[in-house]
Amino acid sequence: MRSSILLFAGIFFIFPHTQAQDNRLTKKEKRAGWTLLFDGQTTNGWHGYNKDRMLRCWDVQDGSIHQDPSVKDDRGDLVTDGVYDDFELRFTWKVAPKGNSGMIFMIQELPRIYASWFSGPEYQMMDNFGYPSKLEPDQYSGSLFDLVGCPLEICKPAGQWNESTISVDHGRIRLGLNGTQTVDITMGSADWTKAVAGSKFANMADFAKVQSGRIAIQEHGGEVWVKNIRIRKL
Repeated sequence: MRSSILLFAGIFFIFPHTQAQDNRLTKKEKRAGWTLLFDGQTTNGWHGYNKDRMLRCWDVQDGSIHQDPSVKDDRGDLVTDGVYDDFELRFTWKVAPKGNSGMIFMIQELPRIYASWFSGPEYQMMDNFGYPSKLEPDQYSGSLFDLVGCPLEICKPAGQWNESTISVDHGRIRLGLNGTQTVDITMGSADWTKAVAGSKFANMADFAKVQSGRIAIQEHGGEVWVKNIRIRKL
């Protein structure tokens, strides 16, 4: 715990600073309507995409939801039990070297939809500096994957924690990374239509057709840790 030390009349006074604990809400956050999506100890409230159970590749490690790449079967995205619209989501994350993951939102969980990213946009979580292949700006961490790019240097290197935000408000999508807004685009706008038409989602019939849905942490083969996942309705 950090402390402040003051000197008065030759006597030292030590005043401890209270720091926010991982996977806990402050009184201010509770008053503002925030709720936790992860309790820091279990995967309660989550399940495998298009499954009615958890997947073996996901566990809890050191107070974080963790994707274990050593598990070679029973893999897939981790999805919230709840459905959300018009929300702000905040979370803390890191990836291992060469890691690649994402936070996908507005997901429709239907048997005909093969994977979560077929229906929902993705907030990219990536090792910007050590990924083995060349990345484009719409693949950098903090981008809206394959739709809207952002600068390279906002993301911290692999193994370091990043702070991220996703806001969806009546179709307006705003993303943030480490205190910097990285994306601001509105679904149905001319910019949105152009971005989708030029992306891999152009011919996906279910992509971003509904402005509400589940939220997923993407399983992409690499190791990822996510904690402090909290949400509030807008």
